[in-house]
Amino acid sequence: MNNNFDSKGSNQMQENIGQITSRYVLPVIEEKTSYGYKRMDPYTKLFEERIIFIGTPIDDTVANDVMAQLLTLESMDPDRDIMLYINSPGGSFTALTAIYDTMQFVRPDIMTICLGQAASAAAIILTGGTKGKRYALENSRILLHQPSSEGGGQGSDIEIQAAEIMRMRGLLETMLAKHSSRSVDQIAKDIDRDKILTAAEAVEWGLIDQVLASRKAGAPK
Repeated sequence: MNNNFDSKGSNQMQENIGQITSRYVLPVIEEKTSYGYKRMDPYTKLFEERIIFIGTPIDDTVANDVMAQLLTLESMDPDRDIMLYINSPGGSFTALTAIYDTMQFVRPDIMTICLGQAASAAAIILTGGTKGKRYALENSRILLHQPSSEGGGQGSDIEIQAAEIMRMRGLLETMLAKHSSRSVDQIAKDIDRDKILTAAEAVEWGLIDQVLASRKAGAPK
């Protein structure tokens, strides 16, 4: 059973979700230290500033990388915030719950910032940040929908898969209700089909706390 959390109804908006590759080579940053010169890529530099960036579909490999970074940053300083920047079309439900549970588990506050989009599983990660510290840039969008499955097989297998999908949906609705201003019943109705929200609408929903236009306007640094 493939417990996908990717929308079948919005595949035109999420083209080739599993085949995204970089179209350019990341620059190498070189810094002079007391020990000599240090070379790193932008992601390593961000990590040094306690910033984690999710910019791909969320699968088990991505989840493991994000969890490792969260746990490492906690061990380095449990009292300093961790910033999680998100621009992702979503991913698998199990990868989502692995990241989400780790975010709730670690001691530092998790500041989440959406740039571009937080769709599907990525939307839950966005709203799962620390209340009061969840942001989105002005033209970001947030997409919510129910889990889906590509399973098949014998009748008994299909019955098991259907029960698991319902369990996943119930868990999703509970997560959203916990972190938003909507009730479980309202969420159940809203995510029956794809629910696309602007950044401002996400604030009304209680999914995020503030829309950011610029760092000069008080955005986190």
